[in-house]
Amino acid sequence: MAKGLDVGTMNILSAQQDGNDTVFVQQRNSFVEIEYSDMAEQMLSRSEVLHIRKDDKVYVVGDDALNFANIFNKETRRPMKHGILSNDEKSAIPMMKLIIEQVVGEPAYPDEKLYFSSPADPIDSDLSTLYHQKTIESFLDDMGYDSEPINEGMSVIYSELADNNFTGLGISFGAGMTNVCLAYYAVPVMKFSVARGGDWVDEQAARATGTPVDKVTSIKEDDFELDFTTDVGGVEGALSIYYENLLDYVIENIVKEVDEEDVEEGLDVPVVVTGGTSSPSGFEALFRDHLEDANIPFSISGVSHANEPLYSVARGGLVAARSDEDVDHDEEEAEAAAAEE
Repeated sequence: MAKGLDVGTMNILSAQQDGNDTVFVQQRNSFVEIEYSDMAEQMLSRSEVLHIRKDDKVYVVGDDALNFANIFNKETRRPMKHGILSNDEKSAIPMMKLIIEQVVGEPAYPDEKLYFSSPADPIDSDLSTLYHQKTIESFLDDMGYDSEPINEGMSVIYSELADNNFTGLGISFGAGMTNVCLAYYAVPVMKFSVARGGDWVDEQAARATGTPVDKVTSIKEDDFELDFTTDVGGVEGALSIYYENLLDYVIENIVKEVDEEDVEEGLDVPVVVTGGTSSPSGFEALFRDHLEDANIPFSISGVSHANEPLYSVARGGLVAARSDEDVDHDEEEAEAAAAEE
């Protein structure tokens, strides 16, 4: 047994193997505050709504938070911002801990291997990911796991490029950040992030149209398509504009980082895009068009979109954790055999 965990700004997901199947557990990484009453808490508990009581407040957490926010006409609050724990949210740590506990559950045995996603430090911001990474690691270790961070972009390569010997360019378009990793036979050649993702798109579209951010997010998640046939004056038109701007920004930074890392020009690699922000129909074609227009200093053999973009990072963490457990098992067997001789 082993587990992978995607610690995302919008969603937190775990992956584990069950026979030949991979089982995913997901919760939205958000919460909403409501007034406490005995009756309210009883109803929440009876309905198995994930919540925490603190003083005279009740915090509804996870998938139910958005529903309660709409009912009570409130904005959801987010424990993470820009891909890491939010320093603006005082309740971030207890909320994150509760969601992670719900998603991963108890370890099947002491020191069960678990790989969790961690973003690279963004090249366009002074944000540091170290505190976020160490805090999540502490949560998981306290639960009894043997946890290890894995770069989010590298996790995409583990998940989607096994048939290409874990060689290629993996790009995870998340809510808080976009993570990029170029790997050659599972060895990272270049990895970085930019502090723009789905949240940035939503915020810009909301500001341009005067629409609440949660409403923009709901429209984006409800069959939004990047077909550029919608009215530019509406929310969907604004989303299309800022999606295109996000892709240009990411590609510009890929070119810049490749030049700085002096990546070998003879490389011929596939590109895979994934992440919740890449979910809208038309994303793959739009990204391919913009990539073809860019001056990438190495050859690209093709662009593909993960079949299940929301699950790629968690699945990649699971691949890494299972591989690590296999190595540990082999080492234990070798030590036992040597002791018998």
